[in-house]
Amino acid sequence: MATTAYAAATSTSMAATAVMLPRLPTVTTTARFSALPALPARSFSTSIKQVSESKRSSLFQIKASEDASSAPDANELFNDLKEKWDAVENKSTVIIYGGGAVVAIWISSILIGAVNSVPLLPKILELVGLGYTGWFVYRYLLFKSSRKELATDIESIKKKIAGTE
Repeated sequence: MATTAYAAATSTSMAATAVMLPRLPTVTTTARFSALPALPARSFSTSIKQVSESKRSSLFQIKASEDASSAPDANELFNDLKEKWDAVENKSTVIIYGGGAVVAIWISSILIGAVNSVPLLPKILELVGLGYTGWFVYRYLLFKSSRKELATDIESIKKKIAGTE
C-alpha cells in the first residue's frame, strides 16, 4: 500500500514536471533527392578572418571613441546653465512666468480631461476643428493673392509684438 502511494505521488510530480517543462523544437531531417553531389562547405583562411575581425573591431573602437568625446559633460552643462542664470537681470519675473506656465498647463490638462469625459463633446469639437482648418486653407492658402495677404498680416502682427509699428 505504501509503495502504491509513493508511486502515485511520484507519477503526479513527474506529470506536473513534464507539463511545466518548455517544449524544445524537434529537429527533422529531410532526405535529399538530387542528382548533384553535396558540395563541401566553404572554408576561409584564418588570416582573412583575422583581418576582417581586426578591421571590424577597429571600426567599433573608432565609433565608441567618437561618441564618447561628443557626449557633453555634466559639469560643463551645469556651468553653462549657471552662467545663463547669472546673466538674467529680473530673476523674480522669470520665476513668476515659469510658475504661471506650469499652473496654466496643469489647469488646461484638467479642463481637457473634463471635456473628454463628456460623451459627444470631443467628437463635436473635432468636427469644428476640421471645419475651421478647411475654411483656413480655402481662405488663406489656396490662392496666391490670399497667401500674400496672409504674409502681410503675419508681418504686421510681428511688428506690433516687437513694438516697431
